[in-house]
Amino acid sequence: MESALNPYSPGSGRRPIELAGREPEIDTFDLLMAKIRQRRPDRGMILHGLRGVGKTVLLNEFRRQAERADYMVITLEGRDAEGGPTAVRAKLARSLLQAGRKHNNKTAGAKLKTALGSLASFSAKLGVTGIDIGVTLNHGRADSGSIEVDLEEMIEDLSGALAENRSGLVFIIDEMQDLDAGLIAALLSVQHLASQREWPFYIAGAGLPNLPGVLSESRSYAERLFTYRSIGALPTQAAESALLVPASKYGVSFKEEAKELLLQASGGYPYFIQEYGYAVWETAPEKTITIADAKIAIEIGRQQLDQGFFPSRWDKATKAEKTFLRHMAVDGEQGSSTSELAQRAGKKQSSMTMTRSGLISKGVIYAPATGWVAFTLPGMADYITRLSQD
Repeated sequence: MESALNPYSPGSGRRPIELAGREPEIDTFDLLMAKIRQRRPDRGMILHGLRGVGKTVLLNEFRRQAERADYMVITLEGRDAEGGPTAVRAKLARSLLQAGRKHNNKTAGAKLKTALGSLASFSAKLGVTGIDIGVTLNHGRADSGSIEVDLEEMIEDLSGALAENRSGLVFIIDEMQDLDAGLIAALLSVQHLASQREWPFYIAGAGLPNLPGVLSESRSYAERLFTYRSIGALPTQAAESALLVPASKYGVSFKEEAKELLLQASGGYPYFIQEYGYAVWETAPEKTITIADAKIAIEIGRQQLDQGFFPSRWDKATKAEKTFLRHMAVDGEQGSSTSELAQRAGKKQSSMTMTRSGLISKGVIYAPATGWVAFTLPGMADYITRLSQD
């Protein structure tokens, strides 16, 4: 079949043609946007789940919804790479300035222009200048040097000005668990204050399964600030739609056994469905996908995952960490007891604490409960097992 027409789109954050099974989350965020317009307070939204389940795709959809409603939208991504907190805060400042420049148009009133001065002061204090948004710094406002104080003052000024036009301020934050502790605390404090004072400011964040715990550890009231949604593998009907609908738009169909084999291999994970769907489109000679086509596609798709999706995390691990991961792989996807891992390694549990912490900080594993660890990537255990057999 023609490659240029391939309707599948494996890749980080890329919206599939058929965004199946995520209607509840999209509808919840759409309701939040409507409530902002009506000046009715609500809660922000937190998505949490393994990698490859489509959290970034949903955040991008939320961003489009907010931009269509003409709200001021700030996008941010936590980083666990070099530069860390400094890089993230600089990105926050630049995003604010870019959004401020966009909203400083002919319809901007005096109050919004003054608020944009606070935005400029906040960004300048973070060391980001050179983006002229057509206002002067609002000296004495959002420029104390304390991230919590300055963020609060800036958001108070901005959200108050935007509210006059039935608009609002929305922060879209991906990989939220990788934000530095100070910025997380500041964001939660402001969201809490905004809820109390009915400012139209909301956070829509996403991260690994441990994100709710990270937020609660930062501020005990975090559990009451957001609507939390666990994002996982797609239910059967939605997974079928994600696989079948894109192809059907071009008159391509699947034999029942081919469909079942592809869905089983994908585990219902959206990223894997796109990868296998892409591969079967590229390899099938006819418009009816057979089980032979599916078997070849699974092999090609798995090779692609083994070359990109999994190594991006595996290669970050040290020798000791890789040994730790190999011991985890014995337990499969359900997670491992840290005490059993220690027994398996013939070591004291305390001696493996640093290794465990290193893998958590690198985003390879997370702690679903005290004394337990699990992979952040679905299929990682099988990948490690395949490596061991090579």
